[in-house]
Amino acid sequence: MAHLRSRRTLALAVPIALSLTASLGLLPAAASAAPLTASATPAADGPNLAYVVNTRTDHRTIESVQRAITRNGGTIVASYDRIGVIVVHSANPDFGAAMRGVRGVRSAGATRTAPLSAAGTTAEGAVQVLSKAEAAQVEKRSAAGQEPLEADQWDLRTIGADKAAAVNPGSRSVTVGVIDTGVDDTHPDIAPNFSAAQSANCVSGKADTTYGAWRPADADHAHGTHVAGEIAAARNGIGVAGVAPGVKVASITVAQPDSTQLFFPESVVCAFVFAADHGVEITNNSYYVDPWLYNCMDDPDQRAIVDAVNRAQLYAQSKGTLNVASAGNSNDDLDADALTDDSSPDDSTATTRTVDPHECLDVPTQLPGVVTVSAVGVNNTKSSYSSYGQGVVDVAAPGGDKYQIPDTPSHNGRILSTLPNGQYGFLQGTSMASPHVAAVAALLKSTHPHASPARLQALLKAEADNPGCPAGPYDGDGDGVVDAVCVGGKHVNGFYGSGVVNALRAVK
Repeated sequence: MAHLRSRRTLALAVPIALSLTASLGLLPAAASAAPLTASATPAADGPNLAYVVNTRTDHRTIESVQRAITRNGGTIVASYDRIGVIVVHSANPDFGAAMRGVRGVRSAGATRTAPLSAAGTTAEGAVQVLSKAEAAQVEKRSAAGQEPLEADQWDLRTIGADKAAAVNPGSRSVTVGVIDTGVDDTHPDIAPNFSAAQSANCVSGKADTTYGAWRPADADHAHGTHVAGEIAAARNGIGVAGVAPGVKVASITVAQPDSTQLFFPESVVCAFVFAADHGVEITNNSYYVDPWLYNCMDDPDQRAIVDAVNRAQLYAQSKGTLNVASAGNSNDDLDADALTDDSSPDDSTATTRTVDPHECLDVPTQLPGVVTVSAVGVNNTKSSYSSYGQGVVDVAAPGGDKYQIPDTPSHNGRILSTLPNGQYGFLQGTSMASPHVAAVAALLKSTHPHASPARLQALLKAEADNPGCPAGPYDGDGDGVVDAVCVGGKHVNGFYGSGVVNALRAVK
């Protein structure tokens, strides 16, 4: 039987340096985490890997550690002094171990298992592009006042987002940062609400704000554009509508530009810091940090990854940013005694291992203060693929499910949204659920502009509708086998947390 650990218990289970109170204690109220660049000549007797070195935040310690990095064959890519995270490249095979012995270093480790080369997203399956002929059929079914393709957007109606838009579509002073594969800001449904000034490319671990750097590497990197459209596609008589069509959306690209589309820790650290320092009120995180699906605290490399990313996301919280993340698509019980991870590391050769999700964390999903989101389909029941867990999942939202078929023109249970090059298509996954929550949080921020991240999370839970655990055995794919067990009651449970978010309540 699973331990009924709450999120608060989880926060206390990680090392004290990672707890919310201790981490925020390191951060002055007016902190700026702008990176400092340096250089060194790395040793050439091993594979060139990326590392994070996590230190105390006083200048004397950081300068001392930076000198040690150079002595041990490291090249500093960026130093985020206010959170004590230094991104390093090194070909010294003993670099991590050497740095862990340096005074002032709290943790240090490699962020990948394969050498640096010239997807860890939580979408389930390939995108289904909506053809022009199919789009024409959908437009015939759209009602007066709807966007042309809105008849296929069952998800908007499920959470009252269509009605909410008539009350309050969201404030232009609120921005949701999409930390993802990049956003095509030239898309006609995204362009009206896009914030270039709050966008960047963080793939290297250091923010590149060159105009257009935030865009996807190619049309196959469609995930971020789909997410952005779900959040803030404009109600402009074109295509689809977002849940919060009046707020702004920014792109912070973290995915590798090759076909792997992996999200490495140093990129995510950069993204959280950039979002915080550029006034982004909410971030959406529809991914897990590669290369480990679960990061075990007894492994020095994985521990350093958790430490670095947690420092960055807590820094964002301290600057007023709410971070929202997807629960994952493994149908895992994140409150179980043990889980099987057969996909890590995903940048080299994966091995099968048994992990305790209370000690081996899905990052950023299980970090303290992050809003963790599970997915539902059109029937308002847990999506067949969605991970869950009592005390871990905070709220739920539409993520789609091919086994739950809506009465829409396309009869497609997935989520319809924007794709690069002006296209539209369907995706399903907790990747799609998380942006619905981020958008509802943006509506709440629009209504309560002075609400803190903790207050926004409380409001998200308060306005949610909880369907409660299923009356009988849960069989998500209809094959006659029980796929998951829901623990908890009507108000809070492992499938839906506090419930499915409600956009109409958010604006009222």
